[in-house]
Amino acid sequence: MIANALLSFGIVLTTASQLRLPGIPLGVGEVCLVLWLAFVSLRVVVTGQFYNATALLRIGAFWACLALALSVGTCVAYLSQELDLPSMLHDTFAYLLVATLTCLIVATMEANVALRQTQWFLIAFWNIALVLQIAAGWSIISLPSVDPWYWDRFRGWAENPNQIALYCAVLTPLSLSLALSAKGFGRIAGSFSCLLTFAVGRLTKSDTFLVAMVIATAIFSVLRLRSWLTSPQHRLNFRSVVAVLVIAAAVPLALALAPYAVATADEFEGLAISLAKDRGGEATKRTASLRLQLWEDALHRGLETGSLGLGPGPHLEKPNVANNKLLPTPFEAHSTLLDMFTQGGLLGVIAVCGLFAGTFMLMFRAKLDALAALFVALAIFSISHFILRHPIVWFAFALSLILGSAPTPSPHTRIGS
Repeated sequence: MIANALLSFGIVLTTASQLRLPGIPLGVGEVCLVLWLAFVSLRVVVTGQFYNATALLRIGAFWACLALALSVGTCVAYLSQELDLPSMLHDTFAYLLVATLTCLIVATMEANVALRQTQWFLIAFWNIALVLQIAAGWSIISLPSVDPWYWDRFRGWAENPNQIALYCAVLTPLSLSLALSAKGFGRIAGSFSCLLTFAVGRLTKSDTFLVAMVIATAIFSVLRLRSWLTSPQHRLNFRSVVAVLVIAAAVPLALALAPYAVATADEFEGLAISLAKDRGGEATKRTASLRLQLWEDALHRGLETGSLGLGPGPHLEKPNVANNKLLPTPFEAHSTLLDMFTQGGLLGVIAVCGLFAGTFMLMFRAKLDALAALFVALAIFSISHFILRHPIVWFAFALSLILGSAPTPSPHTRIGS
């Protein structure tokens, strides 16, 4: 239990970048994760017990493929005299940390015991942290050297609002998954966590979070309907017949309402823009323009290496924007696939896409609808953010691979009526 709590506490506090001591690259969250890795590794050596062999094989194959791609890219950078050693070592350490974390979670946690307990610890610590951050944001409490706001965007203890938005994009469907599979107070706690996390995600004013949640919610609704219709207790009854008739009538009904939809399109567009950062104004346009410039540069950079990449680390020049002297150099593309293309080339991109697609299909077959929606949200978030260094992302992968590879149904597969 202590180890599970330590892991959950560490994952939650990896967002607390502002709580780090000056000049020290590791925060409390990273220290907790390293302590958990040391403890679990020692336990494995002593007991020799492993679980989830199929899931471990899948995640191990991915990391082996990615390591090969990044190694080839590093060789290309060295031979072309473009190797940036500090950036390469920083990203290499990050990859080693999350790779070891993922493999040990998969190898040492049983689906319905340790993993389930870790999920609840994670949700509990996350909600406590959110309440404290909200209290700091509204000046109920104060912490030295911590500014919860980035202009008008909420960032809590993180340095970047997008960082906490990513965690909200993962923990909203994860909380929903727990709510669906729990009973009594557990269902209430999971639902509360889902709503609170979503609300904080909106406070970050992340356009990507908004789009990810809208699409993930639509996908979740469709998958839940499929699970409900195919569950044994709902077959061949009146409600399932009505549901089938509604689905069959959806297409002609949509065609009939098309003229009205076109007439009110401007109103819906205005509503969508009002929800976006800066209400779709100059901030949104500048962000989109900057991202397109970075993506174009990343694509050219990757192709220049023969689609082999340049190894771990950022590899782009500073974008041509105002006050670019404040930006770090080299720079990242802020897109998972394009950053991976510049680091590991085409092989790295194939490995990442294969992991996403394979994990989603596992969730789809296992009817773990909230977790399937989680990976839809992650895929959308990965378009405009580099997400492969965040421990919460790899916890989601490890959790899903364990549940999706389980030989017997877990409590998560229960379908609510």
